[in-house]
Amino acid sequence: MTTTGSAVEDGLAHYQLLLAEALAHDLPTGDPANWLYDLMADYPQREGKGIRPALCLATAEAHGGRLSEALPSAVAMELLHNAFLIHDDIEDESELRRGLPTLHQTHGIPLALNAGDGLAILGFEPLRRNASLLGHRLATLVADEFTVMARHTLEGQAIELGWIRDGVVDLTPDDYLDLIMRKTCWYTTVHPLRVGALIGSLGTKNPDAMVDFGFHLGAAFQIRDDVLNLIGDEAVYGKEILGDLLEGKRTLMLIHLLGELHGSERQFLSDYLRRVRQDRTMAEAQDIRQLMQDHGSIAFAEEYARLFALRAEDSYGHAFGAAANNDSGRFVRRLIGYMLERAA
Repeated sequence: MTTTGSAVEDGLAHYQLLLAEALAHDLPTGDPANWLYDLMADYPQREGKGIRPALCLATAEAHGGRLSEALPSAVAMELLHNAFLIHDDIEDESELRRGLPTLHQTHGIPLALNAGDGLAILGFEPLRRNASLLGHRLATLVADEFTVMARHTLEGQAIELGWIRDGVVDLTPDDYLDLIMRKTCWYTTVHPLRVGALIGSLGTKNPDAMVDFGFHLGAAFQIRDDVLNLIGDEAVYGKEILGDLLEGKRTLMLIHLLGELHGSERQFLSDYLRRVRQDRTMAEAQDIRQLMQDHGSIAFAEEYARLFALRAEDSYGHAFGAAANNDSGRFVRRLIGYMLERAA
């Protein structure tokens, strides 16, 4: 790992420790532990990068805020994130999450679904505390940001699931970018940046300044994640390799490949995508990955990710302004390169 990557890992670990301590106070205990509360604590206690809360905390610090002022909102993000993960894993029929069996694989869909609902509901509690910590006006602005983020995420998830259910194959890279802006970028980068800037500036910063930077940073993150799902090391990556292909997800590589194939190869891929996951095989997914390599689809996506990282660099200064060159601001900037070189 590069020096920059090591510095980012250190920063993420710092923020993750603060978050873990705060989460410990918010996660309920008691009965029914083995049917609810132990399940709710499972994903949050698995080791993750903590990109979302770290972005929120660092951006708040960069704009002059205290970590204690931003920590409840970061906790809310993490609780909602893990709720989304549980639900996503059920919808996608995923087998692994952070290197371990998914919650529904271990406990069944009904209990896992209920635990996800529990985490989503619990996420509102830290936001309620913001009223006394930040004041009513700023707390309302922050709560509004969560509502917008949740709506964007639900819209993006619906589009992706709809493409899969209805066998949609007539897609372009612009369709993919619209999808990930809703499903990934807003939720992973734009939202934490906006909330952090609002809290750190006590509501004086226009959060719209973060949208362009957050979109390009989030796109680089998502494209890299899609590539890792094809060629990463499962032990490091933490999810099943080729899982996206088995689920039929319309990644940038798949959309590129659909535009490149003709004749029997195009028919093979279209037929594959019209089937449900249970009727797709690992051998077929491996064949499609080989087609992606042969037709330059993976290289195409990697170049797209590099382009979006460059655009994130270009838009960073406008987004952060005077906060761009302090320690916390530089941490956020280092995340741009980190998104491209990460292995998990």
